[in-house]
Amino acid sequence: EDMKSRGNNRSQQPTSSAFREFIGEDWGPRVSTVERSEVADYLAARHQLVSERFPGERLVIPAGGYKVRNNDCDYRFRAHSAFAHMTGLGAELEPDAVLVLNPVEGGHEATLYFHPCAPRTSEEFYADSRYGEFWVGARPTLEEMSTMTGLRCDSSDNLSDALSKDLGKGQVSLRVVPQSDARIESQVQELREREQIAEGAEEADAELSEALSEIRLRKDAWEAAEMQKAVDRTREGFDNIIASFPRALSHHRGERVVEGAFGAKAREEGNGLGYDTIAAAGNHANTLHFIDNNGPLEAGQLILVDAGIEVDSLYTADITRTLPVSGTFSDAQAEVYQAVLDAAERALAEAQKPGCKFRDVHAAAMEVVAEHLEKWGALPGTAAESLLPENQWHRRWMPHGTSHHLGIDVHDCALARKEMYLDAELEPGMCFTIEPGIYIREDDLKVPERYRGIGVRIEDDILVTETGAIRLSESIPRTIADVEAWIRSINA
Repeated sequence: EDMKSRGNNRSQQPTSSAFREFIGEDWGPRVSTVERSEVADYLAARHQLVSERFPGERLVIPAGGYKVRNNDCDYRFRAHSAFAHMTGLGAELEPDAVLVLNPVEGGHEATLYFHPCAPRTSEEFYADSRYGEFWVGARPTLEEMSTMTGLRCDSSDNLSDALSKDLGKGQVSLRVVPQSDARIESQVQELREREQIAEGAEEADAELSEALSEIRLRKDAWEAAEMQKAVDRTREGFDNIIASFPRALSHHRGERVVEGAFGAKAREEGNGLGYDTIAAAGNHANTLHFIDNNGPLEAGQLILVDAGIEVDSLYTADITRTLPVSGTFSDAQAEVYQAVLDAAERALAEAQKPGCKFRDVHAAAMEVVAEHLEKWGALPGTAAESLLPENQWHRRWMPHGTSHHLGIDVHDCALARKEMYLDAELEPGMCFTIEPGIYIREDDLKVPERYRGIGVRIEDDILVTETGAIRLSESIPRTIADVEAWIRSINA
């Protein structure tokens, strides 16, 4: 027996033609409510940017397919980020689809290939648990998808012919986004080998991925609005977190109570979480990627919450607030918190200077972190000495970078070249975090005892505009007085 037939051992589905005929008849007409999406007007400009990099080449950008969680249960579908950016399709649209940019005179023509809605007379309608309308709802028709995206659309049945047309012989070459859809990547590789154009394919595909990453470094107006929406929804999630503190303080896994409070808002108001929430109370805050969230909350502690809501378009916020669970900071907590806040303010001031490079934002924050650590007697020398490349003692207490680009991915544009990322000057449309922190583990003997066990990070989302860098997260309280007032206002 093959694995598929074993997997069907539980099926009790009728297979007769009489049943199929019966289930396919007497349905009312379909009513479409699909409208053109706002993002459709921005797609041509995005296609143009990648088209300019690869004249005369066929570019294949798959959405990817479902990923198995276990047995016949799949994870929720989320399209490959390059596909989402190039088609404007968010939420759980559209598994197994492929965008093909075909070279034509003057650039490229885009066609979206996908599996359209099957007729109710088909076996798929009722018998296919992955794609059938009875199981997962009606898929879009070709006409609906074209209306929604503004793109030329075609059935997946015609994809093979589209990929192989005029291939090789000095005419058309192929590039496909790597690690997107193994089935499509394999198909492309077979075509390359058949036409003897497989040499250098891996590098060619990596360059396509790099280009698709780099064009997201500058957000268009629609993307900037989606980022603001994600941040505003995330503010609502943090309100939920603070409201959960009284229950969290009485629960044996209070961190999970906090995580759940945010997660509920993420599903109610968005597509879900942009990444797993960090809800780290007390010394847990000193583990940078603490997502177990399995500890209690205790009165007088700080809780570091790093969380972001991904809206339906798949753009995500990325916010960290470090909050006193009882509503007020202790003196030692306030000292560490203010040091981190000072670093965040210095970094934003740097980002607002003309000609600022991405790496300069981090350097500015590090100056402040080092100054405070010198003042606390933690460094073996001065702050100035610590900032020298060969020393970097302060990085013991802040080992991560201060900023990363943000967008469809929480670490967006990650495949961009160094000269386009770290070494690039800030330009309008760039969206990134500023997130300094100071992490003092409870067993760290280099720091005065009063600070041990305190971990603080403050993270805001920044957009570069024509007139400078602004905080999209300005509405989420961040100063000591404002944070304490925020908690009082919700848990009065």
